[in-house]
Amino acid sequence: MKIAVAVSGGVDSIVTAHLLKAAGHNIFALHFLTGYETVDNHEIILSKHFKTLGIKFITVNMRSHFQSQVVNYFISTYARGKTPNPCVLCNTKIKFGYLRAYAMKLGAEKIATGHYAQLERFETGYLLKKGIDKKKDQSYFLGLLSGKQLASAIFPLGKWHKEDVINYAMDNGIDKIKQPESQEVCFIRDRYQDFLIRSGCVQKNAGPIITTSGKKIGQHNGLHEFTIGQRRGINCPGPYPYYVVRLEQHTNTLVVGKKVDLLRETCAVHDINWIIDPPASPIEIDVRIRYKTKAVRARLAPIHLNRVMLYFHEKQSAVTPGQLAVFYQGDLVLGGGSIE
Repeated sequence: MKIAVAVSGGVDSIVTAHLLKAAGHNIFALHFLTGYETVDNHEIILSKHFKTLGIKFITVNMRSHFQSQVVNYFISTYARGKTPNPCVLCNTKIKFGYLRAYAMKLGAEKIATGHYAQLERFETGYLLKKGIDKKKDQSYFLGLLSGKQLASAIFPLGKWHKEDVINYAMDNGIDKIKQPESQEVCFIRDRYQDFLIRSGCVQKNAGPIITTSGKKIGQHNGLHEFTIGQRRGINCPGPYPYYVVRLEQHTNTLVVGKKVDLLRETCAVHDINWIIDPPASPIEIDVRIRYKTKAVRARLAPIHLNRVMLYFHEKQSAVTPGQLAVFYQGDLVLGGGSIE
């Protein structure tokens, strides 16, 4: 099978290429540039490595697409008082969007990435499932992929544990050429607040800080510096620690309160991408409301095709507008959408 491997330069994507080559597939590597690369000459190092493996190495300039679809989305979402998840958009719009289309033009039947997730074929398409490494599972970041995108995808690391990938990399010299893994947003080097100001699309706009009871206790320098659940940076002394409870964009007001004020019993999710057939009536699910938290039990009640209400079995803290909510039943991903 002819397979394109999306190579970012990290250990996971390089090991993915090695595994597919060893399995006898006809593969070529697509190294996509975002314009925010951190390692000088890394492209040359990668090219030499793949040449020794007999794998064609192609550099693809994705700078303009990455800027318009991912970076600008990040900036505009923060400007509206919400907290975005750019990695999800990068997978949907860049890797399995523009890069996938480019790979298909070159004759690829599939496009592979180093995500820790699994695919399962059924009668009419593919199902997305968690990777077997529960600590590294990245199915959350793939929750907005369409059935067509999943049908052309391969995730060789879905049945691997990260520890085994690292050991494989060391045994095959990959650890010497990989670039460091990004732990946060890959295109931001410093504070995201400073990045937003430099963009020119977000301005420092001072406004009041009030408690949930309506008492004014201070002033902020701009709502872009805060997100739901944040504790640091409020800088208002009080009888108890303050947390960001709400950003009131229309009045430019930061609302703070106790930790208990962050708890929510419900939330609405919209712009839903269904991987399975959407349910016609309420169902019990597990849901992840951010990547770094465990899935929790909830009842999902459909309102219409692209909007549902979630009723959590236990109250959840810091349910954040703009973040992705991904729905699961066991290891199976049902779909996902944006928290209102």
